[in-house]
Order: sequence, then structure tokens, then C-alpha cells
Amino acid sequence: MQRVIPNLRHLRVFLEVARQRSISKAAPLVFLSQPAITQAIGKLESLLETELFERHSNGMFLTTAGRVWNTRVLRCIDYLERGIRLALRGSAGQPGATTLLPLLTTTQLRALIAVTENHSFSVASRQLELSQSSLHRASRELEELLGIVLFEKARSSILPTRAAEQLARAAKLAFGEIEQGYYEILALQSREVGKITIGSMPLARTSILPDVINRFTLAHPDIGLDVVDAPYNDLLFHLRNGDLDLLIGALRFPPPADDIVQEELISPPLAIVGRKDHPLHQAKSLTLEQLVDYGWVVPRKGTPTRTFFDTLFTDEGLPTPLRLVETSSQILIRSLLSGSDRLTLISTHQVEQELRQNVLSVIPYDLSHTRRPIGITVRRDWHPTPTQKHFLDLLKAAASRYQAG
Repeated sequence: MQRVIPNLRHLRVFLEVARQRSISKAAPLVFLSQPAITQAIGKLESLLETELFERHSNGMFLTTAGRVWNTRVLRCIDYLERGIRLALRGSAGQPGATTLLPLLTTTQLRALIAVTENHSFSVASRQLELSQSSLHRASRELEELLGIVLFEKARSSILPTRAAEQLARAAKLAFGEIEQGYYEILALQSREVGKITIGSMPLARTSILPDVINRFTLAHPDIGLDVVDAPYNDLLFHLRNGDLDLLIGALRFPPPADDIVQEELISPPLAIVGRKDHPLHQAKSLTLEQLVDYGWVVPRKGTPTRTFFDTLFTDEGLPTPLRLVETSSQILIRSLLSGSDRLTLISTHQVEQELRQNVLSVIPYDLSHTRRPIGITVRRDWHPTPTQKHFLDLLKAAASRYQAG
């Protein structure tokens, strides 16, 4: 369940009280009365169901939960300030991000995210359960505050400008930090909830990920795991926009974006695979020329395995095989291979079960020099919760066992 995003002013008040260790010292800095600050802190503590400060005669000091919340709120504000700077890039004469941020509201940013993602005020209003008039008003107010255009009308939809996309992405990441803060505080209270959203690519869907999921859910039964299967570019987009916590699968070299970090787990070789009684299964001294005339099942262009498949033949001056079926579906690959003489180029890690069950077999053509790095991809500035870090640790441990085996 998505948590309520607190009033941005209340978050700023919390940070100032934490910095000053005093409500009276914070009051003139946030332009609020001491009773108003006390009320704002009380609302946050009520929302989080925990105390954020210990009140002493010599000042107010953050509790353990308060320190967790402080870290997440600082990251939230940092994302928003960076987003404002990106959105205003090239706009002369505008106030700075630190000046504009106190003027923005949570409602305005939620409206920005929803309209940017849905390209529609009507769909966004249903998603947020707000009237369209409220959504239009919030968007207009935000445009006036920033002094830039955020949305343009198209024939059948609303198109966000580049500035809108940049600020919406920053706001999503900022609100994600607040969500993480909720989960960490609940975990401190032995009320572990939430979920980890994982982007999964074909090379990760065999032994490592299922094993880790089983081990993790035993240790964290109340944490949900949402595994999203999609093409790499889609997963990367959603990772960078905060919809996914991490990606697991084949790594890309060089990394396709500066704001992500890749960590290799295993690097199994590629192999040529066919059905269990394929005519080439017992072949000796198999040559590449013998493979050209067979039908092949291959990934789509743009994937590392497809690039290797194409260069496997062209580097030897041979034509690329013509009778290709392009798919990344494990089920379809297995069915096509087992019912024909087709071949595929694939990591043995992906078809471990099929090889053990004697459904498929490795064709004896040496590709031991090839390696497909499989690993984890995360946002460079991602700050995992202890629960998420435990999931990462389990992935690394599973990879070590796989390598040892």
C-alpha cells in the first residue's frame, strides 16, 4: 500500500528542528510560530506512529527513528532541488531551487507525476482520486511558480515538456525516499512491511533468483516481492525513474547510463543448444559452416547474445543464418527446439533444468571463451533499506554457491 506523502513544509520544519535541536531557534528560519512547529512535528510523529525527538532541557535530539527519517528526508529534499534545477536549466532570471522549493506542495508534485505518466488529466484525476479541476489548478500553479511550460496539448493527449519529465522523475525518486523511510521505521518497531520490486531478465530467471526468493521470504515473510519481466530498455527506464529497486540479469558494457551501477554476480559461458537427440549432438570436429544452414532461435537485435550470434558467423566471413525466430521466451525456445532441428545460442545457466531433464542438449562446438556477465543493476545514488540490503546479500551468496558448484 502506498503511504501518504507528508506536507513538504512539515518535512522542512522537521529538518530545521533537527539541525537546530530547538523549536525556538527553528521558528524564525522557517517563518512559523513555535506552536505551529510543535503541531507540524506532532503530525509527523502521529503519521509515523513513533517519536522523532527526545525532549530534554538542553534541546531536542533525534531518536533512532528520527535519525532514519532525517536521512530519508534529506535525500528527498536533495532530489527535489536537483529536479528543479534541471527543469529550470536554460530559463534565465528564475529564482534558485532553494528559493522555489518551499513554495511547492505535495499535491502539485503528485499532479505533475500523474499527468506526466498518463498524458491525460482525466486518467490522472482517477488515479489520484482528485477532480480534474483540482488537477488543472495544481498544474497551473506549478507552472506559474516555476515560470515554465510543463504541458502542451496534442491532438488526443497531453504531452509533458522535457522540464516536466525531469521534475516528475525527481519527485518520484524523492517520494520514494519517504516511502523507504516509512518501511525502515516500521522495521525498527518489528513491524516489517513493504515490498521489493525487481526487474528480471532471462539470464536471472533460473536457479539463482528462485533460490534467493525462497530464502528471503523465509526470513522476511511480510515483505512482498514484485518480479517484473520486460525488455531491458523498459526495465532500465523504470529503474531510473524509481519504479524498480534493482535489475537482475545480463549486464551491458559499457553501462548505458551514468546514473546506474552494475555489479557482476556470475559469468557463465554461452553454448549452442538443440533437442536431446539433435543430429549434431554426437558430431565430431563440428565446424561453423555446418551450423549456417540450420534454423535458429535467437534474441532480438540489441541484446548482447544477439550481437555475439551475428558476429560468430560474420567474423569468419560466413553469412548469418537466415531462418531465424526472434524471441526471449524460455517456454517458446524450449518448445521450438524440442520439436525441430533448430538451434539456439544461450547461456547454459538459462537451460540448466532442461539439460538435467534431458530435454535439451549442448551441441559440441567450443564456446568456452565466451562469457555472459550476469549481475545486479541499481541507481548510482540508491540507498537500500536494511531489508533490501539483505536481499542483495542473499543474491551475492547464491552467486558464490553457483560459482563454487
